[in-house]
Amino acid sequence: MRYALVTGGSRGIGKAISIKLAQDGFYVLINFKTNIEEAVDTLNKIKSNGGDGELLQFDISNSQDIKNVLGNWVENNNDKLIEVLVNNAGIAKDNLMVFMSDNEWKSVISTNQDSFFYVTRLLIKNMLINKCGKIINVVSLSGQKGLPGQVNYSAAKGAVIAATKALAMEVGKKKVTVNAVAPGFIRTDMTKDLDEKQLKQLIPLNRFGEVEEVAEVVSFLASGKASYITGEIISVNGGMYS
Repeated sequence: MRYALVTGGSRGIGKAISIKLAQDGFYVLINFKTNIEEAVDTLNKIKSNGGDGELLQFDISNSQDIKNVLGNWVENNNDKLIEVLVNNAGIAKDNLMVFMSDNEWKSVISTNQDSFFYVTRLLIKNMLINKCGKIINVVSLSGQKGLPGQVNYSAAKGAVIAATKALAMEVGKKKVTVNAVAPGFIRTDMTKDLDEKQLKQLIPLNRFGEVEEVAEVVSFLASGKASYITGEIISVNGGMYS
């Protein structure tokens, strides 16, 4: 059995990734913070398709919570290797910088950036020991080109993009790859209030993307087909930015 962890794996892009990896044969650890109903729904969908997994409830921005829950799972399952880590969980609190509060800055940085460090640090040692691992960070178009009203989100995702490239150089010799997927406008809860009709005019493919289209790229990066790819940022944005 091969094991994968998807942070923020109960909703939106994370849900699609969890379901796809289960279809690929992974036992999927689905992280969530508060929405137990969506988490259970994701796990039920996986099991109804013949896959398997379990739920892990912890706050990805809280290092102690991560140690208590994820660390405990690793300790109690020392014969099992989480060989695929998808750092997907994130939040956005959009505002113009001139009006941005301390909380809007700090919470977005902590949830999107610190979580990458805390979760990856906990799992990467076993990947290096076993010379087997794939780390996939879900970043954003916002972290590549910047978007107005998202100085906090762009800063956080841009930092993870840079960290992806640096970590890839650190761990490549141990057969651990580190890549990122950068979605553009994808139909999720985070984009439901956007003016899709107006924004799609900025996109060469003239539409928002679907969560399954992001999950397919993650699936590829998690597979042996991507064994010679590391340090890359793959855009899934309909041609909006490259």
